[in-house]
Amino acid sequence: MTSMLGNDTGSVLTANSPAVPSIVRDALKGFHTVTCLPVQWGEQDAFGHVNNVTYFRWLESARIDLLKACPSSVSMSASGLGPILASIQCDYRRQLRFPDTVWIGSRVARVGRSSVELEHVVVSESQGVAAASGKCVIVVFDYTTQRVSRIPDDLRTAFERSLAIAAAQASATITAEMQSEQGNDGSR
Repeated sequence: MTSMLGNDTGSVLTANSPAVPSIVRDALKGFHTVTCLPVQWGEQDAFGHVNNVTYFRWLESARIDLLKACPSSVSMSASGLGPILASIQCDYRRQLRFPDTVWIGSRVARVGRSSVELEHVVVSESQGVAAASGKCVIVVFDYTTQRVSRIPDDLRTAFERSLAIAAAQASATITAEMQSEQGNDGSR
């Protein structure tokens, strides 16, 4: 099996990766993959902050990294089965400016018959907090017949594995926080 991109260039990070700075690690827990991108000077607009359209490009890069982490027979070619973006949204929480680095966490939130919903968080390294969150729906599309298609079994399994990884990371975080709180007040 290959990744959805059809190649395996580069590695996909996780929130626990040593490459992820500790200042952003907590905000990324519960996300299956992590994408790191520098804020570019040219991404700022006349108001001196990163333009809203840039976030959608960042979410695209993060979405591709998550799809790369879900090996299957589905590809990014213009024929056969491939992903197509059905909807996307982004909620902005903080302004970002150059210089900075953003860390985008991605996870599968729901797997349907022909679609998958992904969730993202954009974390600013310089601020150490989430600057935006996003959601998107990807549909498996048959580019030959120009119709929506059922998610193939190998891709469904990869999406469900991704969903389980994110759930396990979130559960481990909650457990660790509860144990930390119990240790702080001296009770068991």
